[in-house]
Amino acid sequence: MTFHQLALSDREAMQAVTLPSGRRNCNYTFANLVGWQFWYYTEVCILENTVVLRYTFDGQRAYMVCTSEALSLELIEALLDDSNGDLTLIGLEDSQVEQLSTLNSKLSTNVEPLRDQYDYIYRRTDLATLHGRHLDAKRNHIHRFRAEHPDFEYRPLTTESFDECRRLTEIWQEEKNQNDNENENRNETINAELRVMDTIFSNWDALGMIGGSIFVDGRMVAFTYGSAVTTDTFDVCVEKADRHVEGAFAIINQQFAEHLPEQYVYLNREEDMGIPGLRQAKLSYHPEILLTYNVVHITKND
Repeated sequence: MTFHQLALSDREAMQAVTLPSGRRNCNYTFANLVGWQFWYYTEVCILENTVVLRYTFDGQRAYMVCTSEALSLELIEALLDDSNGDLTLIGLEDSQVEQLSTLNSKLSTNVEPLRDQYDYIYRRTDLATLHGRHLDAKRNHIHRFRAEHPDFEYRPLTTESFDECRRLTEIWQEEKNQNDNENENRNETINAELRVMDTIFSNWDALGMIGGSIFVDGRMVAFTYGSAVTTDTFDVCVEKADRHVEGAFAIINQQFAEHLPEQYVYLNREEDMGIPGLRQAKLSYHPEILLTYNVVHITKND
């Protein structure tokens, strides 16, 4: 297998595989891959009907495979060769884990489900309309925001808005740093997220990004953006809001879903990273799909 460093020029060839694959994992979103390339030293091998991603993090090598086909013994053996016989596959859905179990008795596998990395996937229309008693509380947040800010504006995110996005993100970052001043790892991640955002903004059109924002009295109070992960699923990569404006998160969530193209049946709002408050918030919107994420370690028995 031949890998090369992931580049913007890989978008067309990769998305020819990922968009129709039906694999809704947010880690296959091309914008995410490009944005985080510096962090994971991401490399790619593009095969017929299959994309293989190779990551290096903390000195360890791991692979992700996006394919609409069943995992084959030939592919796994090629990856075992590339990994010197000690293969780590990440981001496998439960159905793919089952496929592995049928391949070859000479393969030794150890499966580790990572609940903190499960993706929350919602029907776009559910988030846009908030119909149903189970979403009463969300509708109440929206009604309260509209009553307090009757002249709010929803604006598509454009290059002219990026400075406002950075301003709002800096405020958000300062608050997070104050709350997490003893968590160096969290602060490092925040700084990395800002670097990813700059990469996205610098390559907005080339990455096929779509974003939205909320303005109150001429000031941005929330914004979000993302891009397609499959032909029917949109990945919400970033959502930021002024925590001092009650309902700002709820209104950008609802308005963005309402304004997205109708081709997107689902919205992937990504993982909760094991953060209790974030998990509670994501579950409160009642996801249609909780997409599993497994790490599988594979070795070949003698």
